Amino acid sequence: MPMSLTIRCSLWRAMLLWTLLTVGGSYAETNCTTRRCLADMLVNKKLITQPQRDNCTQFIYVSSIEYQTIKVDTKNLRLNCRLQAIVEWTDDDLYWDQSIYAYDEVILPVNKVWTPEIHIANGISASTQNGFRDLLAFSNGTLRHRLVMTASINCEFNLFNYPFAEDECPVAIQAWSTQGCGTHMEIGTVTVFDGSHGDWETLGAYLHSPSYDRYFISVVLKIRQQNPFITLLLPSILLILADMLPGDSECSPVIKNHFCVCLVMLVISMLVSMVLTRVARDGGIIFCCCRRGPEPGSNQDKAGQEVKADISVIQLNDSEDNQMLKKVVDFLEAMKAKELETGKNEIYADKIDKAFFWFYFILGALYFCAMITVMVKYNCQVNHLDFW
Repeated sequence: MPMSLTIRCSLWRAMLLWTLLTVGGSYAETNCTTRRCLADMLVNKKLITQPQRDNCTQFIYVSSIEYQTIKVDTKNLRLNCRLQAIVEWTDDDLYWDQSIYAYDEVILPVNKVWTPEIHIANGISASTQNGFRDLLAFSNGTLRHRLVMTASINCEFNLFNYPFAEDECPVAIQAWSTQGCGTHMEIGTVTVFDGSHGDWETLGAYLHSPSYDRYFISVVLKIRQQNPFITLLLPSILLILADMLPGDSECSPVIKNHFCVCLVMLVISMLVSMVLTRVARDGGIIFCCCRRGPEPGSNQDKAGQEVKADISVIQLNDSEDNQMLKKVVDFLEAMKAKELETGKNEIYADKIDKAFFWFYFILGALYFCAMITVMVKYNCQVNHLDFW
């Protein structure tokens, strides 16, 4: 009996100690008011669904957007861009009492709470990613997060005035839904970050809202004239680099017509050179396929044949010396006449060549001035908002 009484007393003491430890631990846990305990408390709520209110609409405020042009592909008419947006929204269920947790803000994992979705509406390929693994939560239930959006946009660039092209390209931004239990978005400011890339320069990015639920950023792009203009002055380089020309759009580049004109002028110039070569030889623009030679029986022909026949024969007779001398004189006179005729043909061809030179010069100057005027002054209209 004394032994069993001792065992019972030990068991009661152990139970009492375990109860005290459990109650004390629970009390210590419920009284944890550190920032990490606050974050754990909010995470344990598992609020990963959209906040539900009586009007079933979630308000999202995009305080700022940083726009950056990554690449302008004029061959395929694509604009590759990157946007960083700071998004704020309120979830009343993430409110906490500052009299218990004396902090105004706390950091929460982004995958443990609901975050809004923002898309680029006119993007052929687009993606939205979290800028960081964490977000910032405030005591009144407001959350602040950074989103990074990248997209490739089909943009009908107005390339008619290439290489003096300047145009606007819209980047449409919208929330995942604007009807029923959706979201209502409002955007604050838009700034341009690093606006110079390749041959194109981003002059500005301006926010427009055609309706309460639609926003788009009008990106103003301008091509730098240095490289294209240099190649414009060298048609041969342009003809070689034909694969680098911009693609077709509603306003195709007028410079493509310039390439056709350069090709035509190149062919005409080559044909004129061939004709002038033949004129310098035959003395006429209209000629047959066969070259015109001396007429049979003419003195020139006879003298040539006789000299060729007798050039290897040495006549020692005095009676034939005069005849041989006469043949040599006739031959020399024929050669002189031929040289005079050739000189006249060359002078005639030179006059035609000078005439064509001034024709090319005047036509080229007028054409160049006309092309520059059309490229700089003429404005072709493109509807960039046809996707809505």
